Amino acid sequence: MTKVKTKKTSKKGKIHVRQGDIVQVISGNDKKKVGRVKKVYLKASRIVVENVNIKTKHTKATKEGESGQISQIENPIHSSNVMLYSKQKNITSRYSTFIDEKNIKRKKLKKTGEIITYNDKE
Repeated sequence: MTKVKTKKTSKKGKIHVRQGDIVQVISGNDKKKVGRVKKVYLKASRIVVENVNIKTKHTKATKEGESGQISQIENPIHSSNVMLYSKQKNITSRYSTFIDEKNIKRKKLKKTGEIITYNDKE
């Protein structure tokens, strides 16, 4: 019998938020908390949000004479648990995409009409 080789394809995720977006958590222990997206993990569809899902990590002393530490880190949460947030109106909203005059694809919040701008595209 011969083995059939299958092509390995990498699954690149698609997430509705980007690094720097302001989001509100809509489910979980940190529900209704608002923060900025710090990091995005596309393949896992997870994001790290400021001051959300904070866990304590205990580290042992590695050398003699050192003391152990207790540090707090922000763990990632699933991207489906957050929604884009408007700071002007203090409301969460879905978004729609459109192409502006400069042929740049932009996001617009549906409830408020606020346009989300990114510095790297301007």
